[in-house]
Amino acid sequence: MLSEQGLKTQQIKVMKKRLLSIDALRGFDMFWILGAESLFAALFIVTGWPILAIFSEQMEHSLWHGFRTYDLIFPLFIFLSGVSLGIAAKPLSSYEPEQSKLILHHGIKRLVLLISFGILYNHGWGNGIPASFDGIRYVSVLGRIGIAWFVAAMLVWYASEKTQWLVAGVLLVGYWLLLNFVTLGGYGGGDFSANGALNAWFDQNLLPGITYQEMAIDPEGILSNVTSIVNALAGVFIGRYMIKNISSPKTLLIGLSIIGLFVLALGYLWGIFFPINKTLWTSSFTLVTIGYSILLLTFFYWLIDVLNFTLWAKFFAVIGTNSIIAYLGSSFIDWQYTSQSIFGGIINILPVGWQQFMIFSGMVFLQWLVLYWLYRRNIFIKV
Repeated sequence: MLSEQGLKTQQIKVMKKRLLSIDALRGFDMFWILGAESLFAALFIVTGWPILAIFSEQMEHSLWHGFRTYDLIFPLFIFLSGVSLGIAAKPLSSYEPEQSKLILHHGIKRLVLLISFGILYNHGWGNGIPASFDGIRYVSVLGRIGIAWFVAAMLVWYASEKTQWLVAGVLLVGYWLLLNFVTLGGYGGGDFSANGALNAWFDQNLLPGITYQEMAIDPEGILSNVTSIVNALAGVFIGRYMIKNISSPKTLLIGLSIIGLFVLALGYLWGIFFPINKTLWTSSFTLVTIGYSILLLTFFYWLIDVLNFTLWAKFFAVIGTNSIIAYLGSSFIDWQYTSQSIFGGIINILPVGWQQFMIFSGMVFLQWLVLYWLYRRNIFIKV
């Protein structure tokens, strides 16, 4: 008979062998950032099909309140980083002191690197890194991923599971109360507008450097980091749930589906009172994106790990296994120029409407080829 700890270790080993669904979903998430989101707009221009206009609109962020498919990309990535934590991580007290110290140092190093890479991403194009420190945008997508992951990791390493659940609840409810009832310098007090929300006071008074496009509220600003931590913690909880039920795929699929639908419904219900808003990263937005993330993970797990449809998944896994490199490359390399340079002869003989589609397809294909080259050589650059 295996001990409880031995059984858990065996379950983790099984999960690690079946991580293709998670890598594929992470790659599917990154696929749209590589330029694939522009394909719908290009196809709509060519065909004029109304449904493609709807898809194209969904590949843009919501203007303010509301939710579109493209709004899911960022929180899904944070969620998946939490899933990996939930599958593999355990309290540091279960390690030898020297090993636990190394794990903690790696976590701090990862946080610093992601924040640093985020700053480079913001200024690795256009006018380049400003000469003045006041002209730098310090917050970023990668920085938020790093912060959400690190806080979730610290809770996994040092706090009980009960405490982790309590923290998640307090963050969601506390953030709602904060934006609803606290007023600072004329901001807040239930104002959820782009210039009046409490987040604006924090970003205008406490955030160093500049904000995105000099807006009052930065999309990756200070205050909205709070609820993004819950996306990572939700991933931790789901990762653990998958470990516990991995031996019964049917039970796991039903359970994940019910959880995903429940959280999604709860998010939309809360959205009636606390608007779903990506920039503010409201509590309702957090729950809605967690719900969709769980359902997507369930779908990928069913197709890849249960039905064993793996061939198509490897296309996305190639991207998912080097997702940070793929993201940074989208900033540092002008893939549209590269696509035009390589496929220009073919592009120029196509009808005008198809030219843009070919350019964007070439962008995605070239980036995938680079990532495939790394994948084939087992080069996985992780932070």
